[in-house]
Amino acid sequence: MEGSQDPSPGPASPVKSPAEDSIQPVVKDPSTQLARDEVQQDNSIHAASGGNSPAETLTDQSSQAPLQPKNAPQTDGARDAEKEPVNEDNLKRELMQDDCESELGYAFPTWKKWWILTVIFFVQTSMNFNTSLYSNGIPGIAGEFHVSEQTARCGAALFLITYAFGCELWAPWSEEFGRRHILQLSLTLTNIWAIPIGWAPSIATVLVCRALGGLSTAGGSVTLGMVADLYDSDNQQYAVAFVVFSSVFGSILGPIIGGFVELLPPTMAWRWCTWIQLIFGAAVQLLHFFTVPETRTTILVDRVAKKRREAGLDDNVYGPGELHPFRARFTFKELMETWSRAFKMLLKEPIVRWLSLLSGVSDAIVFIQIQSMNLVYKQWDFNSWQIGLAFIPIAIGYAIAWVAFFPAFKRNRRRRDENPRDEHAQFESRLYPLLWAAPCLPIGLLIFAWTSSGPPLHWIGTMFGTALIGIANYSIYMATIDYMICAYGPYSASATGGNGLARDLLAGLFTFPAIPFYENIGAEVGLNLEFASTILAVVSAVLVVGAVYVYWKGPSFRRNSPFAQNLASREGEFHGRHISLPPRPPSIIAAEAAEAAEVARVAQGSPDAQDAHEAHEAGEVQEPAAANPMSTPRGRNSDVERGWAEGLSAFGPSSPQGSYMASVHAASRRQSRQASRNASANASRRNSHQEGANSPPGSSSGPPIAERLAERLENLNTIDSVLDEPDD
Repeated sequence: MEGSQDPSPGPASPVKSPAEDSIQPVVKDPSTQLARDEVQQDNSIHAASGGNSPAETLTDQSSQAPLQPKNAPQTDGARDAEKEPVNEDNLKRELMQDDCESELGYAFPTWKKWWILTVIFFVQTSMNFNTSLYSNGIPGIAGEFHVSEQTARCGAALFLITYAFGCELWAPWSEEFGRRHILQLSLTLTNIWAIPIGWAPSIATVLVCRALGGLSTAGGSVTLGMVADLYDSDNQQYAVAFVVFSSVFGSILGPIIGGFVELLPPTMAWRWCTWIQLIFGAAVQLLHFFTVPETRTTILVDRVAKKRREAGLDDNVYGPGELHPFRARFTFKELMETWSRAFKMLLKEPIVRWLSLLSGVSDAIVFIQIQSMNLVYKQWDFNSWQIGLAFIPIAIGYAIAWVAFFPAFKRNRRRRDENPRDEHAQFESRLYPLLWAAPCLPIGLLIFAWTSSGPPLHWIGTMFGTALIGIANYSIYMATIDYMICAYGPYSASATGGNGLARDLLAGLFTFPAIPFYENIGAEVGLNLEFASTILAVVSAVLVVGAVYVYWKGPSFRRNSPFAQNLASREGEFHGRHISLPPRPPSIIAAEAAEAAEVARVAQGSPDAQDAHEAHEAGEVQEPAAANPMSTPRGRNSDVERGWAEGLSAFGPSSPQGSYMASVHAASRRQSRQASRNASANASRRNSHQEGANSPPGSSSGPPIAERLAERLENLNTIDSVLDEPDD
């Protein structure tokens, strides 16, 4: 290490010429380069003040032992420096997020973040608005093209089914080429496919263009990805709740507006349903185009690197997209693996399967009601716009649930901070709102079932039931999304993709039998409406029990999960690139930093700490309780890390460049640095009096400097090499 002198005999180090010294080859391990830079900075500061450098202090106190353990392999940077010739390609350095955090989406001011989220709210609302408004034009389509209403209803089902797959198809491209361009392309295609529907000469044109419109809709896979671009996974609950509200609200906004459109003649009404979708979609597309910047982290890092080169600040800095271009990483096999992961998790993961089924059935029930509301409220002689307004109680239920989550977020955050080592508190506590909200689904369905028989019962009873259904539908979607983001880390995009796939796919499939189901079940005894909703209540009750079971048994499910097992390690390596898992709460990081500082003091010869260390080695100190495997740091070369590295994709949401990877990686580094600074400051204050008494005036205090250096190395994932050194 530069700045230290090794008086002990050993092999002579190669002598570098000044020219070689001025040229630094590319360092493939960013943590090694950052550690070297910090040591050089501290050396220059202490040399100016006349004290020992941190490197000299650490060398003296560890019997001049190197920072890496004996027989340890050299870093990539060291091998490159010794073996590779210096050329222009080797001078390229990848710009890390740490170096430009102030220019990324995480650093946007609060007002800008919420303006972006507001525009995304309208974008997501317009997408789901397209799924439901079509149903108000079904009578006009059936009459104009001389087909049955069940055939015309295929347009609504096809849009939902292809929408489910479209969300998964668009997600990887938004990770690679940026949110802004992909969302603009998606909106453009969706709006284009609406034009032939408005001028359709046949039912075939309507059905084909509806299917293509659903396939062109990016949906929540991109909008939730934008939330991950702006917030880390431990602070994004309010933003996720806002976007989730836009998704469910758009679905019932369609029939509310469509009820008034049906006042037009049927042959005009169905076409105006299409034109209204187009007008709304074009308006939000323009709003997005002119007011929302790019938020994708890797795209922004590429732009920052290019600006620095053009300004002459650093001619050798390049962004990740420039050093690792898409063509070099893209293969058809990896694309298929990325797209299929959501299906695999939906089928193989008990957590994803149960929660997605509950979420999907809940959403499907809303779309079944969109089809069946006419049957229910015509018993009270409601006209089209009155039936549309009957959906307002569902919207009220959504709003109540959304607001009710705010205190739940605070309670959950407090519980995680108070129980940093409690695995259930860190993960399953996010599902706590389901314990009271999910039962509202079968209860609301039962109320709706047995108050929908018509006069002499008042129609207000059915609306109490639909309001409870709205509360349950929003709560289920929000809680499951929040839990999957936290529990599955880099695989959360696939887990939440499975959730969205189940919601849209089941809603589309249930659209076909909705009317026959409500017309025929129990018709022989005149209780078809009551029996149909009761059957849905029983099915939803079974799924609610499954969700409660996941809440209590979630830790055991994750321990047996091949995906969650790969998250037992905090860090991993993939093709030489550093990747991190979701950030731990500050309390955990602070505790681990304090433990690292204590071990550093042992290595430096602190008497009290040495006694404690010897007592621990002798077995006199009880081992601490097993920590949460999801938050315990492990060695860089552990088997779990190697398994995770082999399982990650180089393309798409769960790649090292994926949105969740980008957000949690930056957040983890920020929290680690802050916790380390706090721990170092506390340790310095505790020992300053004793160290000041033992140190001569004007000398540099050795142990705090070495301790600070050790903690820096720990944050840069190199502290393990220091701690593995044998004590002399």
